[in-house]
Amino acid sequence: MQRSIGSFSRALRLRPLSAIVPLIAGLSCAHAAPPLPSGGQFATGSGSITGGGRSLVIDQTSTRGVIDWKSFSIGSGRQVTFNNGSGATLNRVTGGDPSTILGKLTATGSVYLINPQGVLVGPGGVVATGGRFVASSLNVSDAAFMKGGDLTLSGDGRGVVVNLGKIGSSGGDVFLVSRTAVVNAGSIDAPKGSAELAAGAQVLLHDASSGQQVFVQSGSQGIVTNAGAIRAAQVSLQAADGNVYALAGNNAAIRATGTATRDGHVWLVADHGEVHAAGAIVAASANGSGGTVETRATTLNVAGANVVAGEWTLFSPAFTIDSATADAISRSLGNGTSVNAQSGGDLTLNGNVRWNGNAALTLGAAQGVTVAQASTIANTGGGNLTLRADANGADNGGSVTNRGKIDWSGSTGIVSALYDMNGSYAPGTLLTHAGRTAAPYSGLVTQITAYKLVNTLADLGRVSQNLAGNYALGKDIDASATAYPNSFTPIGATPATPFTGQFDGFGHTIDRLAVGDSSASGYVGMFGVIGASGVVRDIALTNASVGGGAPSTYGLLAAQNNGLIAYASTSGDLSYGGFGGGGNGGLVGANNGRIWRSSSSATVGFQGASGGLVGVNAGTIAQSYATGNVSGGSHGSVGGLVAFNTGTISQSYATGSTGGQTGDGGLVYDNGTTGVINESFAAGQVGGGGPPFAVYGGIAATNEGVIHNVYWNRDTTTRTNAAGADNGTAPGNANGLSSTQMRVPGSFASWNFGTGGAWAMPANATHPVLSWEQARP
Repeated sequence: MQRSIGSFSRALRLRPLSAIVPLIAGLSCAHAAPPLPSGGQFATGSGSITGGGRSLVIDQTSTRGVIDWKSFSIGSGRQVTFNNGSGATLNRVTGGDPSTILGKLTATGSVYLINPQGVLVGPGGVVATGGRFVASSLNVSDAAFMKGGDLTLSGDGRGVVVNLGKIGSSGGDVFLVSRTAVVNAGSIDAPKGSAELAAGAQVLLHDASSGQQVFVQSGSQGIVTNAGAIRAAQVSLQAADGNVYALAGNNAAIRATGTATRDGHVWLVADHGEVHAAGAIVAASANGSGGTVETRATTLNVAGANVVAGEWTLFSPAFTIDSATADAISRSLGNGTSVNAQSGGDLTLNGNVRWNGNAALTLGAAQGVTVAQASTIANTGGGNLTLRADANGADNGGSVTNRGKIDWSGSTGIVSALYDMNGSYAPGTLLTHAGRTAAPYSGLVTQITAYKLVNTLADLGRVSQNLAGNYALGKDIDASATAYPNSFTPIGATPATPFTGQFDGFGHTIDRLAVGDSSASGYVGMFGVIGASGVVRDIALTNASVGGGAPSTYGLLAAQNNGLIAYASTSGDLSYGGFGGGGNGGLVGANNGRIWRSSSSATVGFQGASGGLVGVNAGTIAQSYATGNVSGGSHGSVGGLVAFNTGTISQSYATGSTGGQTGDGGLVYDNGTTGVINESFAAGQVGGGGPPFAVYGGIAATNEGVIHNVYWNRDTTTRTNAAGADNGTAPGNANGLSSTQMRVPGSFASWNFGTGGAWAMPANATHPVLSWEQARP
């Protein structure tokens, strides 16, 4: 038997994969297993070993135990039972024969089977444990095992670990580990745990309730093959410098089903070897949402793969996607699986990728991305495409080159090409959808857009060299170097020289940006003025600040906005102490354009017109909010969201406190004759104690316009009226709600808290929030 296992180990390296399964099937049939394990004695822990004939029973009285066996095999029709509660038993084979399981092994807890000569579960063999099952030809020390926690498996054992039968763990994991080869051509079932197959010289078993648990720390050029069925919450096949084979067949499939604590995840990893994947690979989380499939290797051969998941990630140091791989990507995209293909160098698409539906495709590279001549990427549906050069933000001149065709004429999705500030973009043939309109509130005004990447503070400064260009943050930026006296100079500093391009943060953050007005332009913010065609979206400024001299317009993101801002947020300090003659806002000083789904938690404390989000609004603010405190000095006119409003505010709110000497409003200071406020609320304390002429209101200090369907918290604002001075249209005092009423959706007449509605009431919330806040991370 030992000679046959050794021959099999060599065959795994030398024979084509099509020969492996017949070879191991013949191996199991040609050599019968000894009837039962023999020579067992507890080396550590306590318990008894009884039985004989057709069965053996191990009753373990300690939580963990180690048994040394001369041999450990189970013949056909025989059974070994471990009564070890919820504990664990390590079985180490000291003799010279491999372990062959043709009968049945059961356990209430966990079983570890260590045999340097190898382990074979034959076609009729069954392993069923309540806890973890580990079969390994690598060793582990008794002391480490008895201690519990992470275990390191190592040693000189060169036996293979093969499953042709059925291995199941009802409540734990299944780990198969070998230096030379691990093969599953049977079935593995671990619905509440992970099924992980690993080949290496040193392997770490990480004891965790979520995420990958088996890590190959030192390679051995071993191989891992699945030609059977694996179903578990998470699945991993890993060989550091060897090869991984996930094969297709009548019963071959990999399915990760997830649990409440484990997302459905499949790893096929050979960082210095090859991954061959074919057939069905399925990953889903327990709640039914899509899981993740990750394939990573020096060489990827995934042409036969059919992936059904939320996302399929592929990585190779240098990646050329040939026509067969492109077909596999197309097939998986058509299943609704978003695909993210990444290269550590250059990535070239040399094939056609076409799909229908809303799945997204990303082609990214540490250096350049090329769509080869005669290659086409096309979507019908709502799918998005991202071509990302310089994926690590190294400022290496990475370029995007399209020599083929990108056809989005039948799609409502978007295409983004991102290239290094020092790189280039070759658009090639681009086809767009003639009737496409941007999704509501998205700010995605163009369907196909090429962006220069902003990876550094220096890159951010270079935006001013072309104010009509398109830019994207490639990563988070630490802007602490802009602290006084090295303040950042606004982009588009004046109304005569505004920013008119597009700036997409792609969800990234700029931290500790300090903006000054060295040119005395009077417009102080990251953007001085955003022009009518300018767009800024999906960006966060954290711990930001501004400073200036003469009366100016101040906003952390923009001093003045005449264009479109969407999904922007700010935090920090806008309390310079000067006089903001044109308006001061946590996000924008003066808004004449559109602000959608944006927010600020900044502290605002300027003289003049000061608002938590916007100082002076003559444009549109929709589904936005402010939570920062706002104050003003002797000339301060303060609103929790906006100071002076002559535009439109809808579905927005403010919760910060206000304190101005000329009066305060929980939402606005003054709602002018053309001002409209609809479906909004205020919940911050509205100050008092000003001079006799000061006026205060739960929504507005003064109102000459229309205030409709709004509410305020009369307890926290300390105001019973909507407007302190009302010459327009405002709701009655009944719309002032108690703190208890503010927690109840039914208190807000006609507001939509249902699916697809603008509002949500999270558990234990003290007031409503906007639905989009919960939908975004």
